[in-house]
Amino acid sequence: MREACRDHAAVAFRTQPGSLPGMAIVSGLRSPYELVDGLVYAGRMIDKVRLHRSGRLPADYHANLGKGFDARCCAFLGVDYATVVAESLARSDEDAGAVLARLYARGRRPWASDVALWNGYMTKRGWRDEAGATLGARLAEAGFAPDAAQTVFDLIELDEGRSARHLSL
Repeated sequence: MREACRDHAAVAFRTQPGSLPGMAIVSGLRSPYELVDGLVYAGRMIDKVRLHRSGRLPADYHANLGKGFDARCCAFLGVDYATVVAESLARSDEDAGAVLARLYARGRRPWASDVALWNGYMTKRGWRDEAGATLGARLAEAGFAPDAAQTVFDLIELDEGRSARHLSL
């Protein structure tokens, strides 16, 4: 059974058909497509750390903190997840760009060509790759049409109340 989040104003649970079990629309959690210093997903990871610390990240997200896309982003930045947590919480009033700058200093600053590859890889995850089967299963589980989302990012968009983009950067 799903636990209610402490801050009900911050979270509106999806109850209409098409929502993934356990997923919620979370105020303050940006789209994975939103760029921070030119990178997709990094800002979302920082948001999740901060929302978790403040008690506003639904419990259903907790098991995957530091795993999946978070782990891929950490590897790309050359830092471990504990470093992301520490830097995200060190100055909670800073924007995600400032946090990312500190993460670059602790890991690596990617070249422009690395950023282009990262963004292309992440925005296409689930499309014609080994994650496609999982994407299809998640779409079916949520009651979405098989072609409602072409990528994992699109599925996140749909489930968090935004339109699937069906495009990459």
